[in-house]
Amino acid sequence: MPIKSRIRTIKDYPKKGIMFRDITTLIKDPVGFRLVIDQLTQRYINEDVDFNIIAGIESRGFILGGALAYTLGKGFVPIRKKGKLPGEIVSQEYELEYGTDSIEVHKDAIKNGAKVLLVDDLIATGGTALAAAALIEKLGGQVVEACFIVNLPDIGGFAKLKKKGYKLFALTEFEGE
Repeated sequence: MPIKSRIRTIKDYPKKGIMFRDITTLIKDPVGFRLVIDQLTQRYINEDVDFNIIAGIESRGFILGGALAYTLGKGFVPIRKKGKLPGEIVSQEYELEYGTDSIEVHKDAIKNGAKVLLVDDLIATGGTALAAAALIEKLGGQVVEACFIVNLPDIGGFAKLKKKGYKLFALTEFEGE
């Protein structure tokens, strides 16, 4: 059974008209979780993507990024929601449907010149991923690729990041569904 079939769709969540793609059903399944980590590990062992560290976006990016960092022998940097980090931080604001939010990273988390693999579970509008990439770049890092389990191409985030010049990868997508 492939990865896509292990992702639950919840209709009208968080509001009417939204088809929420819930990866918790995928990662609670030991075979599904292993498929995700094994496929990403194989991509980054075999692919010509050179990076020093993995950054994961809160919260599901922590699960994927942490496991991937372990299998690839890399360090892991958490990109957190506002107010969650104890040390000196750098923050980046981004647009939400109704207002703004921000994400943060420790100021010493990414060294100048570091090559970073950015990881999250899903890309929809691309706002959080763009903000995370901006944070990495503020610290002098370079996003060599951003990877996701799911791309929702109809929402446009993948195309938005691609247009900004980022290299992207997703294991599966839900197009027009």
